[in-house]
Amino acid sequence: MNPSICLQRSALGARALCYFSLTFWLFFLVAAYSEVCIGVAGPFSGPHVAFGQQMRQGVEVAINALNMRGGLLGKSVVLFQEDDASDPRQGVSVAHKLAAQDISFLIGHYGSGLSIPTSLIYAESNILQISPGATNPVYTDRGLWNTFRIIGRDDDQGRIAAAYIAKYYKNKNIAVIHDRTPYGKGLADAAQQFLKQHNLVPVVYEGINPGEKDYSALISKLKAAHIDFVYYGGAYNELGLIARQMREQSLTAALMSGDGIMSPEFPALAGPAAQGVLMTFPPDAVTQASAKAAIQNLESHGIEVGPVTLAAYAAVEVIEQAVRGANSLEPQVVAQFLRSGHIFQTALGSFSFDEKGDVKNLDYRIYRWEMINGHFESKYAEDVGKNAEAKNEDKGRL
Repeated sequence: MNPSICLQRSALGARALCYFSLTFWLFFLVAAYSEVCIGVAGPFSGPHVAFGQQMRQGVEVAINALNMRGGLLGKSVVLFQEDDASDPRQGVSVAHKLAAQDISFLIGHYGSGLSIPTSLIYAESNILQISPGATNPVYTDRGLWNTFRIIGRDDDQGRIAAAYIAKYYKNKNIAVIHDRTPYGKGLADAAQQFLKQHNLVPVVYEGINPGEKDYSALISKLKAAHIDFVYYGGAYNELGLIARQMREQSLTAALMSGDGIMSPEFPALAGPAAQGVLMTFPPDAVTQASAKAAIQNLESHGIEVGPVTLAAYAAVEVIEQAVRGANSLEPQVVAQFLRSGHIFQTALGSFSFDEKGDVKNLDYRIYRWEMINGHFESKYAEDVGKNAEAKNEDKGRL
C-alpha cells in the first residue's frame, strides 16, 4: 500500500476522532448546564427506615411533577439519593459524596443527629439544605446561611407537652426519659425546661441506650418511684418496646412523646399498649385542602401518604418557588429569598421562614393513638398551644 495513502487516512481518522471528541464534550457541557442537581439524604435503611421511605417517595414524586412543569428556570432536575441509615458517621460520608456530585439543594437529613453535623459540610460546599425532620434548635440557631426546616422545633414541642402535663398531672409523679440522641435528649430537655416554668420537677430523669430490647430495669425504677406520667424523647423503635413492656409489667402510667412516634411502626411495635399514647405534632396536613393535589399525585403513584411524605414533597415545592422568586439557581441567593418573608404555598399549607430558617408561627398539637375498627389511628386530642382557641378538626389518617 502507498505510504502516502496511509498517512492521508490516518490524518482523516485523527480529524474525525478530534471532531467526535469535541462534539461529545460540547454535548456533555450543554447537558450539564441544562440540569440542576438536587439531593435527598435520609434513613433509607436502618432503624428509622419508615421515615426514610416516606421522604424518598415524597421527593421523587414532587421532582417528577416539577420536571413535567419545566424544571427550575427551564433546566431539568436530576435527583441524587443517598442512604444515611440514621448513622451520623455514615451521614457525614454521604454529605461529602453529595458535595462531590455538585448538587445545589439538599432535602434532608431526617434526624437532628445527622442534619446538624452535615449542615457544616453543605454550607462549605455551597449547598442549601432543607430538613423535613430535624427539630433540635441547634440546627438553625448557629446562624449558618444554608439551614432551613419545614418542621417545628423541640422547644415548641416541649412547651406544648409541658402545658398538657401541667394541666392534667400537676400533682402527679412525672418521669422524663430520652434515648441520648440529639433529637431525643433535646426533646426531653425542652420538656423538662418548660415543666420547671410550671413548678414541676420530674421525679425520674433517665437516658436509655437505643437498640436495647429489655427495659425491665427502667420499668422497675419507674414503678419504685410510683410514676404516673412518662414523657419520652426519642423515636418509635424504643418507645414501642417500652410501652409494651410497661403494660406487661403492670405499669399503667400515661405515656407521651414527640413527632418521632407519628408513624404506623409505633403501634406495630407497641401492640395494644399503643392505646392512648400521646404525641405532639403539627396540624395534620393530610386532612387539609392544601394537600389535596399532592395527595392525588402521590396516590396516583401507588403511595400511601404520611406526614413525612408531605413534608418532603413540600420541601421540593419550596425550592421551586424560591428559585422562581429569586430568579436564580445560586443557592445563597435562593437562601436570601427564603428569608425574605415570602409566603410559600405548599402541601403543608402556607408559611414563611424567619431569619434563622425556621417556619414562622408553627404550633404543635396533641394527638393520641387510638384503636378504631381494628387498627390504630392517630387522632387529634387537644390544642394547648398558643392557637388553642382556634377550632381544630384534625382527624388523622395514620
